[in-house]
Amino acid sequence: MPSNFYRWRPHPWHGLEAGADAPEVVNAYLEITPFDSMKYEVDKQTGYLRIDRPQRGSSLPPCSYGFIPRTYAASRVAALAKGAKEGDGDPLDLCLISELPISRAEILVSARVLGGFCMIDDGAADDKIIAVLENDAIWGGARRLEDIPKGMVERIRHYFSTYKLDSTNQAPVKIDATYGVRAARRIVRAAMEDYAEHFPRSEPG
Repeated sequence: MPSNFYRWRPHPWHGLEAGADAPEVVNAYLEITPFDSMKYEVDKQTGYLRIDRPQRGSSLPPCSYGFIPRTYAASRVAALAKGAKEGDGDPLDLCLISELPISRAEILVSARVLGGFCMIDDGAADDKIIAVLENDAIWGGARRLEDIPKGMVERIRHYFSTYKLDSTNQAPVKIDATYGVRAARRIVRAAMEDYAEHFPRSEPG
């Protein structure tokens, strides 16, 4: 029996690892695909996907979208976000770019961190890390955000600037300019440290 065998399904946030090579290459658990107008989120209690809301707008996610396990946006993440009062209390979000579209959610992928942007949602830091699928045939060689066409990055930023317009939560959303790979790695590391502080007894497996 392999040492990392899980007898039961692990919780995708608490039961999986951020990745042995984090913050450069991380594990990402995908919740949403570019083909679905329903917004899903992992239920924090059970670890299963729960419908958050139908997206009433016409815009679909421009890429797969999920989070990095064993990360948490609290004081360290907020300190890196200009104007944030606090972290949003969720795992760190990740937007995954790949040559071939990923058509299903609830999967684990290896993602190379390239950059991201800070979103302030009702005063809380809600960063979006932008990454590429590791060993992707087209984007696998990317090492910086500048290696990705600007149009792809702007499409992601535009989606997050408008995707909450149909939500019952009409809190103001502010999106700053994108940041590069070094800043993104600092944020991933800060989110891992925030997680370790808030969930000190949480062990994967």
